[in-house]
Formats: sequence, structure tokens, C-alpha cells
Amino acid sequence: MTDLQTPLGQVVADNPATARTFDRLGLDYCCHGRRSLASACADAGLDPAAVAAELDALPTGGDRSWMGLDPVALADHIVEEHHRYLSEELPLLDALSEKVLSVHGVNHPELADVRALVAAIRADLEPHLLKEERVLFPAIAALAAGPRRFPFGPLANPVGMMLAEHERAGDLLAALRGATAGYAVPDDACASYRSLYQRLEELEADTHLHIHKENEVLFRAALRLTEG
Repeated sequence: MTDLQTPLGQVVADNPATARTFDRLGLDYCCHGRRSLASACADAGLDPAAVAAELDALPTGGDRSWMGLDPVALADHIVEEHHRYLSEELPLLDALSEKVLSVHGVNHPELADVRALVAAIRADLEPHLLKEERVLFPAIAALAAGPRRFPFGPLANPVGMMLAEHERAGDLLAALRGATAGYAVPDDACASYRSLYQRLEELEADTHLHIHKENEVLFRAALRLTEG
């Protein structure tokens, strides 16, 4: 039985299959993963007992192999698994959202908001990935080899910046889910329209998991390296 006081991030860590349910319900387990299930459900107007029962009915599933990686290997995994995906997908979604707006915008004015949010997510995440790959992740690798001093001061400084940027990304994704009514495709949608919403939902799921890995596992492990 899922304890209602368990943090959302821990629920996903225990069973990665719960991530999709949280995404569908609009419960942010990545940027706000330290809230309890009860608190998050109350804020979202959901019945905590009903959500817990739904989670308990799920089979255990999802990849947990990354949880056993050391900080350097986990950073490498995140770059290969998530940064590469975003680097390839964001420009394509940017162009596709513009195309769908141009064709369907008259009948579906909400697509203007979708288009603006996709552009904002790209504008936020692309420089964010570079900062992690060029500054934070190399610093973590250096610390794993021994004590270091950095021009930016303690490691907590860039980690704090990344956490703030993660929260901004989480807010944009939540707004995108709202603008699309939970990625509900209208009856008159063409193939491109359907593809856009499907891929945006995939983007949300992948980015939530990506942020979860960093906030709840990588950053905590990296900060422990500074305690020795």
C-alpha cells in the first residue's frame, strides 16, 4: 500500500511505472518531487486515497538500472539518454508547432499558446543543457577524482541554478498540458496535429524523468562529494 506521506519522487523511484500516472494527473514528481502524495493531491483537487489505489494497482515496471550508477556515470547516462533526445526533438517540435498553428490556428486559437510554449521550452532548455554539459557535469567529474575549487565557488551554486531552471521548465510543461487539455486531439486534427500532441506528451514524460534523475539522485550524490 502506498503511504500518503511518501514524497512523489520516492514513489517514482520505488516504481518508475507510476511516472505516467503522475503525468496524466498533473502531479509534478520531478521539480516538486519532495511533496508528499497527500499534499500534492490536495493541491490538485484529487482524492489521495483514490490516487494511491490507482498506483497500487500498477505493476512494477520501468528502467531502474540508472539508479545504481555513480555520479559521473549517471551524468553520462543523462547526456546520452535525455540531452541527446532534447537536442534532436526540440527543433523539430518548434517547426511542427508553427506548421500546425498556420494550418489550424483559425479554428483552434489555443494553438497560438501551444506554439508560444513550445518556443519558450526550447529557449529555456537548450542553453540549460549546455550549462550542464560544459560546467556542472565536468565539475562533478572533477570532484569525483578529488577535492577541487571552481571559479563559480561551491558546487551548490550551479546546482541551485539548475534546480531553479528545472522548476521553470516544469511550470512551462504544466502550462503546455493545460493549453492542450491534456494533449486531447480534436476531431478535425490532421496527421501533423496528432503527431505534434503525441510528441509533446512524450517530451513531457521524458523531461519529467530527466529532471527527476537529476534533482533526486544526481545532484544529491554530487553534493555529497563535497562533504568529504
